[in-house]
Amino acid sequence: MTADEVLSVLALLWRAEADVWVGGGWGIDALVGEQTREHRDLDLMYRLDQEDAVVGALAAVGFAESPDQRPVRFVVTAPGGREIDLHPLVFDDDGAAVQASFEPDRPFRYPASCFVTGRIGGAAVPCLSAEQQVYFHQGYRPSARDRHDMAQLRRVFGILTYF
Repeated sequence: MTADEVLSVLALLWRAEADVWVGGGWGIDALVGEQTREHRDLDLMYRLDQEDAVVGALAAVGFAESPDQRPVRFVVTAPGGREIDLHPLVFDDDGAAVQASFEPDRPFRYPASCFVTGRIGGAAVPCLSAEQQVYFHQGYRPSARDRHDMAQLRRVFGILTYF
């Protein structure tokens, strides 16, 4: 997934009046303000109550649902191999959000402060904070991509990470 493709997907979803935030590798690159590696997919968080708009907008340009692990997440793919990993969020009145997890008694929590702005290809994009990114990179054996991403957060923000 290229920076231009990411910006195109975001523009499409904004036209559909869907609120989305970039996470994962592209989210980290948005935080540091430059692309630091290639990305095979795009991770997006979105408001659960806007799911019809998100799915409809993506379907209109050729994305089809593939792995469905709702309510935790689902994936859409398009011809050419583009892939988007979608994570539905339920928001509280204070701006914090919750995402279901595979452990029902341990949902993923998103404090209101984790919804920030970064830059992809020079354009401002909504994304998850560095602290939230570190939080999501805990509790599992990191891949080379994970180690690279955490190194970027240490380099730019001086954030201590677990690997």
